Amino acid sequence: MAVSNESSESSKPPAPNATTSTSKLETKKSQLTINIIADDLPYEEELIRNPFSVKHWLRYIEHKKSCIKEELELPLEKRKFSDKDLHYLYERALLQMPMSYKLWSQYLKLRLLAMKDSCLASPAAESVNNTFERCLVFMHRMPRIWLLYLQFLMDQQKITRTRKTFDRALCALPITQHDRVWDLYLKFVMMHDIPETAVRVWRRYLKLKPEDTEDYINYLVAQGRLQEAARQYEWCVNTDAFASKYGKSKYQLWSELCDLLSNNPEETSLHNAEAIMRHGLQRYVDQTGRLWNCLAQYYIKSALFERARDVYEEAMRSVMTVRDFTQVFDAYAQFEELLLSKQMEDAKLDDQLQQDDFNLRLARYEDLIERRALLLNSVMLRQNPHNVIEWQKRVSLYASKPKMVVTTYMEAVKTIDPKQAAGKLWQLWVDFACFYENNGQLKDARLILEKATQVAYVKVDDLASVWCEWAEMELRNDNEKQALQLLKRATAIPGARVDYHDESETVQRRLHKCLKLWSLYADLEESLGTFQSCKAVYDRIIDLRIATPQIIINYGMFLQENNYFEEAFKAYEKGIALFKWPYVYDIWNTYLTKFLERYKGSKIERARDLFEQCLEKCPAKYCKALYLLYANMEEQHGLARHALQVYSRATKSVPPDQKLELYNVYIQHASQLHGIAKTRAIYQEAIEELPDVGAREMCMRFAETERLLGEIDRAREIFVYASELCDPRVTKEFWDKWTDFEVQHGNEDTMRELLRIRRSLQAKYSTQINQMSAQMLSSAAAASTPAAAASADSMQALEARTAAAAPSAAAVTQPPGEARILFVRSDTSARDEEVAAAARVPNPEEINLDDEEEEEEEDLPQPKAVPSEVFAGLK
Repeated sequence: MAVSNESSESSKPPAPNATTSTSKLETKKSQLTINIIADDLPYEEELIRNPFSVKHWLRYIEHKKSCIKEELELPLEKRKFSDKDLHYLYERALLQMPMSYKLWSQYLKLRLLAMKDSCLASPAAESVNNTFERCLVFMHRMPRIWLLYLQFLMDQQKITRTRKTFDRALCALPITQHDRVWDLYLKFVMMHDIPETAVRVWRRYLKLKPEDTEDYINYLVAQGRLQEAARQYEWCVNTDAFASKYGKSKYQLWSELCDLLSNNPEETSLHNAEAIMRHGLQRYVDQTGRLWNCLAQYYIKSALFERARDVYEEAMRSVMTVRDFTQVFDAYAQFEELLLSKQMEDAKLDDQLQQDDFNLRLARYEDLIERRALLLNSVMLRQNPHNVIEWQKRVSLYASKPKMVVTTYMEAVKTIDPKQAAGKLWQLWVDFACFYENNGQLKDARLILEKATQVAYVKVDDLASVWCEWAEMELRNDNEKQALQLLKRATAIPGARVDYHDESETVQRRLHKCLKLWSLYADLEESLGTFQSCKAVYDRIIDLRIATPQIIINYGMFLQENNYFEEAFKAYEKGIALFKWPYVYDIWNTYLTKFLERYKGSKIERARDLFEQCLEKCPAKYCKALYLLYANMEEQHGLARHALQVYSRATKSVPPDQKLELYNVYIQHASQLHGIAKTRAIYQEAIEELPDVGAREMCMRFAETERLLGEIDRAREIFVYASELCDPRVTKEFWDKWTDFEVQHGNEDTMRELLRIRRSLQAKYSTQINQMSAQMLSSAAAASTPAAAASADSMQALEARTAAAAPSAAAVTQPPGEARILFVRSDTSARDEEVAAAARVPNPEEINLDDEEEEEEEDLPQPKAVPSEVFAGLK
């Protein structure tokens, strides 16, 4: 493969001066002296047979290198070979094959290595240069040879020769290989202080690689050639095809250009510097603050202070964002402050002219600081000229200048589009009118409000607010009739029928259905008008079907204040017909309350009809108060039987969370009307209807009631029934009450029964929990180890045995020969000890309710006769 490459290289046509170089090589051949030893003979013989074989020549060269390497350890006088022998061998090979790149490359590297520690100004260096020149006669298409030669020339510091050699390399090599040369070429021109040559070289290079313009700009800035750098920046930002190799955007390049121009106006001295910056203002609207500062800085550096001040003023009149304004204003204020401080440092202000100039600069600075809020407001209005709030702020800024206030108001109402207004546009018109009113110009205020009523607002409420404010202005100026006329005019119905929610119609045509306007009209008529005119307004509101429950209630109250009670009740009924539940609740509540206050018990049947009509469609959420009102009426003016029926209906109609409260009220009134005995049926019904928590509380109250009546057995049965609802671990209060009850009224057997029930229920609830836990454990044990499963089974078996042993232990009776335990208490308080001690003493009046068979047992004492007075109250 190497042979074919060499043959292909040798087949290349020589350079134009190959004839002259060949004759020089032949002359050199006659001058070579060959130092041949016995070990070289095989190689020489091989070369005689194959003089044009690169492989044999390289083998011979390697042999020579090894010989020279071995002799490096010998003293200098005993050495047979030197580097010159190796050079001569390369020369012999190149005389035979001058087109071999491999031979030339190795030879040149050998010569360069030999010059590593030598002086580059010696004749040996020139000899190496000549060798390179001879090589390039044949290898002028090889970029590596050129790069070696150019680097060697750069090391010799031969600037002109190196530059010309670079140019020769660029001419000899194809353009696809120029990149390899240009990198070294640019490094060479920037190594030396030859800026003019470097600039020309860079210009040539940028024709090939324009994307490296930024590197050229950096070099120009470093050399102080800022005008050329500005031109290159201008080319970069104006060329759409240019893309920064460092990832900079067009704005970043433009910003660097502006900084360069503004900081170095004299060095750059471009005639179109201002045009360039202004073009950036139009192109990058989101960075105008910084660009305006650059333009002003350009004039400040040029000592054109008045021009810089004009630029700052123009910038503050044109920027669109608060950020840009802040940047410009801060720079402007700093500029004025620096001018003041500089003048105070440089001048003594003795001269009157200098004093006047200083006062002028100081006045400018103070005026700038005072104008900041107004300038910022202008920025906000340029962002959105339809911002009502900013216009109002602008008016407040001109508070001390009435003419400017009027001008601002007029400009605002002309500029703002009602469809795009941000804020309350009607408030701006009203404030405008109030400004004239406060200054005693009532006619002008009316004209303003008249124009305000013709504005095409987005919402009807905005127009209604204008009319309301106009009416209030007339009231403030004691023009009550004028205010009523205004509201009558505003509420006039148009000729054609208009839908209030039809946005295609103007707000002026839909104004007659605005409740806000009618509410004010009704209030004014109620305060200033006659009864008939006010009634007509309320009737008109109802006819237009825009009334609210509050309007209906106000109407009814108005009629009642004027002693038109039936008219008021008709108004309530109209409102009831207009609304549905739950909106009609307040009307019904007011209607029924006022009706009962008016007629009390004189029209009881009519009142009942009203209550039934109200409760027919009343949701459960709202019926509680109505039922209580209904029952209260029956108690005071009707029948007690009807009142209890109402309470009974109420307990079935209210939501579950209100039933307990209703049952308590029901029981209380039933006991007051018919006695405590009448409440038993109510208690039973409540226990069945209420949830567990309510039923538990009701059971305790029922048991307490039976205890007060002397029905001890009934109370005990109630406790037994309620115990099914009470977990002993949770409802401690219930079990404490039952225990206290048994201590007061029970005996040994009843107490034992209580304890038995308590243990059974405790076991029941524990079993339910254990069953749930067992199910969870079994599902978890299915995926666990066999040992864990066996452990879970053993635990379940143990719990089952414990649950089975509990009832049997409870059923075991006390042996007959031992002393009986009369009381078992769960607490050990002092009072309980006293009760237990008293219970151990035989009670001669104790009632024995055991069966006859138990009485016949010999071990038990015979019971005494029970006095008949004990059963006196039990019929």
